[in-house]
Amino acid sequence: MFVDSVEIIIASGKGGPGMVSFRREKFVIKGGPDGGDGGDGGDVYFEVDNNTDTLASFRGTKHHKAKNGAPGGTRNCAGKKGEDKIIVVPPGTQVFVGDELWLDLVEPKERVLALKGGKGGLGNAHFKSATKQQPTYAQKGLEGVEKCVRLELKLIADIGLVGFPNAGKSTLISTISNANPKIANYEFTTLVPNLGVVSVDEKSGFLMADIPGIIEGASEGKGLGISFLKHIERTKVLAFVLDASRLDLGIKEQYKRLRLELEKFSPTLANKPFGVLLNKCDVVENIDKMTKDFCAFLNLEAQKLEAFDLEPYLGFLHPNLTNDFENNFNEKSALFVLPLSAVSTLNTHALKFVLLKALP
Repeated sequence: MFVDSVEIIIASGKGGPGMVSFRREKFVIKGGPDGGDGGDGGDVYFEVDNNTDTLASFRGTKHHKAKNGAPGGTRNCAGKKGEDKIIVVPPGTQVFVGDELWLDLVEPKERVLALKGGKGGLGNAHFKSATKQQPTYAQKGLEGVEKCVRLELKLIADIGLVGFPNAGKSTLISTISNANPKIANYEFTTLVPNLGVVSVDEKSGFLMADIPGIIEGASEGKGLGISFLKHIERTKVLAFVLDASRLDLGIKEQYKRLRLELEKFSPTLANKPFGVLLNKCDVVENIDKMTKDFCAFLNLEAQKLEAFDLEPYLGFLHPNLTNDFENNFNEKSALFVLPLSAVSTLNTHALKFVLLKALP
């Protein structure tokens, strides 16, 4: 089950009480105080685990509390510190207190202290004085800290696929990665985001995210709405997946409507580096002309993509992707326009190299 938002209560441990104790030995009538200090309460940490990509494990457990510190002992022995509570979350988890962002957990294996445990109380050995040789007082431990927090997950991926329902995003990610999403010929087959690792060669690869199809008004909450648009905010490069076979909505109109939804949701998201994939090109007549016209619409010049041994279809690669120059992502033009077919796997192998080149 994919879960990307939960509310939980976290609490650090209470400090253990100090001990009231006196030294007792043979032939020692009045031994001095020897009560030890209480142990500190356990701390609460958030730890990022790269092996998980959902908050589903929190659905059945709302309270997450560290252990209390142990009481102080005799003979000046301090109590044991309470056991820490380690809360494991996937990369991209944000922790909110109310509406305020408190923690942003991104790096794998990152461990962040969230709540400090209460200090243990002092034993009576600390309260001996010239006028009070037998103190019978010891401190209580300090209380721990409790907070109600909301965990929000924003998936972290290198490439984010954006498109209307039934554009072929799930088929594409299943073809070129290890993801195994549900695939069917109807809209909204994909109800949760899918992550897939794309292996280009033995040493190179990247992470791809497929989010549920966007419809008009998604930025205002329609369809699956902004609950999943947020998952492409952290991606490095967007890949617009357009259905070249649609008769009711051409690829230019698909592209314009998708960009409009992204701009409404987040200007930062709309300004990310991007490329365009013209899917289902194997069932379209005159795909060369369609690609040329679309490149002209984007003020690009179509060219043969011979650098990646593609099938004889026209496409476009940004010059920075075909040469050994450092990528420049300040330009607002597309990094690539590539006709392909996720079903017949036409150009999908070359797509891996194109996407790898597009990453900063």
